[in-house]
Amino acid sequence: MGRAAAAVAQASDGSARFAAVVIALAWHSAIGLPAVLANRAELAAPGVVLGAWIGVAAIGVLAGVRLLRGTPLPAWPLAGVLLAVDVTVFAAAGERQLFTAANWVWGTLGWFFVVALWGRRVRGLVLLLAAHSLIALAAVVGYGQTAPADLARFAMYVYGTYSLPVAAFVGSAVIAALSRERAATAAATHAMAAERDAAERARRERRDRLALVSGTAGAVLAELADGRADPTDPRVQRRAVLAAARLRRLIAESDDVPDPLLHELRAAADVAERNGLPIDLIIIGTPPPLPVRVRRRLADPPTATLADAQGWARLTVVSAPDEVVVSLVTPDRDGPDATGPPVGDEDAGDEDGRVDRLYERDGEIRWAQTRWRR
Repeated sequence: MGRAAAAVAQASDGSARFAAVVIALAWHSAIGLPAVLANRAELAAPGVVLGAWIGVAAIGVLAGVRLLRGTPLPAWPLAGVLLAVDVTVFAAAGERQLFTAANWVWGTLGWFFVVALWGRRVRGLVLLLAAHSLIALAAVVGYGQTAPADLARFAMYVYGTYSLPVAAFVGSAVIAALSRERAATAAATHAMAAERDAAERARRERRDRLALVSGTAGAVLAELADGRADPTDPRVQRRAVLAAARLRRLIAESDDVPDPLLHELRAAADVAERNGLPIDLIIIGTPPPLPVRVRRRLADPPTATLADAQGWARLTVVSAPDEVVVSLVTPDRDGPDATGPPVGDEDAGDEDGRVDRLYERDGEIRWAQTRWRR
């Protein structure tokens, strides 16, 4: 949930970063450079102004590329360089070009401050813009441009320098925060809905399975009560053993234990042992966490085969992080299977992995295997 919200916020912030870099470089190139070239003759030191423009353009490209890659340059050293350029350009532009576009630091430098301080508190940006305004005010006073019209023009320039960069800086941070919050809320809502659906599905499956198992056990008990079944008949005994094993395993599904699959298989083995079947349980490795439906696919065929077993049985569970194999070997017996799984029965794969079933008999032993693969 937290990762999804962070990814949404990062995507939003990435778009805002790209917009800030594009605005800074586009404004610098489309407005500042043509004005410098068109008014070179009227600048006090045109070479200095043009050289400063080239230097800031190079810094902007480098800082923009690194910002878009998530590795911005050191903010405050970069801001110090930009303030030094600010002082230099105001001095080199001269009195005649103080309030013209040729003095490109008026409109451009604020956007480079945004790029330099991206991801930090807005207070730092405000401080840099305040320093920029003080430098501009010193130039205005130094050049004697203190008439009311000049001061009004200065105020308008300061307002323009502040408003757009600060609005973009704060707006991008707010949008990223809102995106993170809304993504977290949506993820939590979807998670709750998924848990609710999963719980409802598990309840329905368990109810249906309990009805099936209860019906099987009830049928055997009803036949015994009515006298339609002979309790000494081996087939009736096997049906009763199978119903008891499945009921025991169904109860074991809800137990809170570290290894649910092993717990359910031990329950089935315990039923067989109580009916006098010697059984060896061999466990190799620890099964990974598995959904109930996968555990059922793994445990049902061995449980069914155990109901037919006579003489002895060996149940083996081999586990790996991406595979679990459950094998049951018992002596073969004459006659058809009463409850064993069909040969070659196979479960189709789904999002939980694939469970394959194998069943073989050669006249001496019967071998049943279920294999889960992620």
